[in-house]
Amino acid sequence: MRKLVDDVRLIFKCCSLYYQDGIGQKEICELLGISRPTVSRMLNAGKELGIVKIEIHNPDNLMYGQLERELEKKFGLQEVIIVPSSELPENKNALNPEIGRAALKFMTRILRDKDYVGVSMGSTLQSVARADFFIENKVACTFVPVMGGVGESRPDIHSNYLAQEFADRFGGKCVQLFAPALFSKRKLLEEFSKEQTITRVTNLFSKLDVLVMGIGVSDAAHSTVLHTGYVDHDTLENFNDHGAVGDIILRYFCIDGSTKPFDEFNNRVAGIRLTDLRKIPCRVGVAGGEYKIRAVLGAINGGYLTVLITDIDCAEGLLRLKK
Repeated sequence: MRKLVDDVRLIFKCCSLYYQDGIGQKEICELLGISRPTVSRMLNAGKELGIVKIEIHNPDNLMYGQLERELEKKFGLQEVIIVPSSELPENKNALNPEIGRAALKFMTRILRDKDYVGVSMGSTLQSVARADFFIENKVACTFVPVMGGVGESRPDIHSNYLAQEFADRFGGKCVQLFAPALFSKRKLLEEFSKEQTITRVTNLFSKLDVLVMGIGVSDAAHSTVLHTGYVDHDTLENFNDHGAVGDIILRYFCIDGSTKPFDEFNNRVAGIRLTDLRKIPCRVGVAGGEYKIRAVLGAINGGYLTVLITDIDCAEGLLRLKK
């Protein structure tokens, strides 16, 4: 059994939802992915720890509990998890290790046996999969790559590779989508997608319970898509001229979440469609740093996220921006 009642941040959130927002225990179970008895124990623990008195107190300012609630309310997100800034500012392209650990901790809480878990690509997710966090309770999930990626550079950050890494960490299994990430023509992708070996995997997209994804940016200095060769400098510059702020699953979007200016490119990506992505119950976006603020906002505005795991730098920037 997971020792959730020792998670002070989660106890605070549970008490805040129940006492401040007036949300019932059944709804809290669904929001946080925990059982009804666990909710009850956490409410009691909140009283014992002094969190619940006349009002809800954040027991540890370093955990940013009140700021998490503000972002959840402002953007209508199911859950926001905030960690401190990275202690390694000299390596701005590396994921804050605290974000990676927080993402794995969140996954150990919500994942259940027989869940189908979608996995995107990128260096952010690779850092999550390799984060220094002990997973005590294994979960018999099936990890599903939600996009192609074979034969190109950096195979270690492709969706297939990462699905296998997550399966190894959680003691589950995975399937493999043997397809390029990007096709030269949309018609080629449409014909290729009809192959039985491909449909065996893509048919699982409608069964996904959880999707874990990084949020890419469109500036050349930090773009994984550029560095892996999926786009060149001229293409990326053209995207930026048309308002691109970021990408998820190799699909570019604007600050308002719209993708129309990039449809020609986006429609050649082998992977889950954004319309189908929005149907997944739990959609977890992982990103941190000030340079990710606009990309995260665009992903939220597009309805691509229900859960955000980020750091204080990105979180404070989001609060300063309009929705």
